[in-house]
Amino acid sequence: MDPRVRKHAKIVVDHCLDVQAGENVLVEAKPAVEEFVVALYELLGERNALPMRVGDSPRASQAYLEELDIGTASLKEHRLAAYEAADKVVLVWGMENTRASSEMDPEISNAMGEANRAVFEERMDTPWVGTMHPLSGTAQEAEMSTPAYEEFVYDAVTKDWEEQRAFQEQLVELLDPAEEVRIVSGDETDITMRVDGMDAGNDYAKRNLPGGEVYTVPIPDSVEGEVRFDVPVVQRGKQLAGVWLRFEEGEVVEFEAEKNEETLASILDADEGAKRLGELGIGMNRDIDQVTNHMLFDEKMGDTVHLALGTAIEDVVPEGQPSNESMVHVDMLVDMNEDSYIEFDGEVVQRNGTFRFEDGFEE
Repeated sequence: MDPRVRKHAKIVVDHCLDVQAGENVLVEAKPAVEEFVVALYELLGERNALPMRVGDSPRASQAYLEELDIGTASLKEHRLAAYEAADKVVLVWGMENTRASSEMDPEISNAMGEANRAVFEERMDTPWVGTMHPLSGTAQEAEMSTPAYEEFVYDAVTKDWEEQRAFQEQLVELLDPAEEVRIVSGDETDITMRVDGMDAGNDYAKRNLPGGEVYTVPIPDSVEGEVRFDVPVVQRGKQLAGVWLRFEEGEVVEFEAEKNEETLASILDADEGAKRLGELGIGMNRDIDQVTNHMLFDEKMGDTVHLALGTAIEDVVPEGQPSNESMVHVDMLVDMNEDSYIEFDGEVVQRNGTFRFEDGFEE
């Protein structure tokens, strides 16, 4: 086994989840990532934890959904039971064909997502982490050779996470007391949202590996303005590019996309919550310096902002605060390197990719 695979798995078990003896650990992973699952199981065995694996192959999942009548979509009770029994959850991504679901009927996808919302909610209530095992499909999506992509992934996940936490905490201290955030980039992005009463989260690889963002949740009806997402993203097996959204009273009232606009429309139609924002994230991991077309990495990319349509990140929503609910959570990115700034309560905290607490910041 490649020693980097075991090192990667050890970070998941020790740093991300701190797995203890006797804990039930659910591993959700497709067959293609077998090498990483083997490394996980070795480490879980060393700690006397109790692993269980779920995960269909893309081909089997597609065959099932192609034959399913939309009216019969229902909760997978056995999958929910597995999540309910879990003390910790590991999600392992990695594909040999990243577009395997591109021909799927979006109505079926939406119906299955709605029927199985309880599974997602149970996962969010359980300590979990998601990570990537590098394979040829995700390497191609990132426009890298497989060896180059492997180096990229392992460099990204084996950072000094305590050092990254401390760097990001400087932004947390500015965002946590803020009441309003404004994001401006170029001529087509000028959007504001209230965040008063919400917490600011510091992602240093406790839920996502790699980590590298500071995030919060907008008050659902407070979002106003327009945003052009200038970094492509892959959703439902298709690339969305040139997405533009306009918000009024928190809801998307106009939209367009230069590529695969019908996929964007199907996401917005998933439910009422899909038209509102559930997250504002600010990427701070500068070791991720190129688009890979996988949000696990791209949303952490240094000097970017991402906004997520759909369900809110509940760990930064204090009890009693309003938050958005949806069966989707779709992140999209704005490059903040040029002609851009972020304001908290009218004060610029980042300009053209440089934070207020960094050398070179210009008022």
